Amino acid sequence: MPGCPVEALLGIMGERWSFLILRDAFYGVRRFDGFQQHLGISKKVLSQRLRKLVSAEILRRVQYQEHPSRYEYRLTARGRDLFPVILTMMRWGNRWLAEPGQEWLELVHKSCGEKIEPKVVCNHCNEPLTLARVQALPGPSATKGAVRALRNATAKSK
Repeated sequence: MPGCPVEALLGIMGERWSFLILRDAFYGVRRFDGFQQHLGISKKVLSQRLRKLVSAEILRRVQYQEHPSRYEYRLTARGRDLFPVILTMMRWGNRWLAEPGQEWLELVHKSCGEKIEPKVVCNHCNEPLTLARVQALPGPSATKGAVRALRNATAKSK
């Protein structure tokens, strides 16, 4: 669908290494060697993915040593804004891909020490958002083609 935000995000993050690099950045990994060691990714692929994430302003490259020049990769505001996406992916993986009671990862709220269950709620009324409670409408910059495609997609679901 033209102008779709999911399609645009997938154009940047649409393969596994980019999401795994982002996940590791949330864990606190910042340096090339750290990403490579933790992920087992080739230098060539890692370099390509890091360049793409920097170009998309999800990570920024910051020099931490002059002689020889060495850099680390830090999350930008855009990158930090992807944290709920990663949390939701972690939750989904634990729920649907791990055996009950055998979750791969526990998500714990630092402030209270309790395990968390990420929720998506309306920013106005705090009501949980579900498929039945959300409607997709064309935004102000939607092209006529995007409006038509959205109408066609939603009409087929009725």
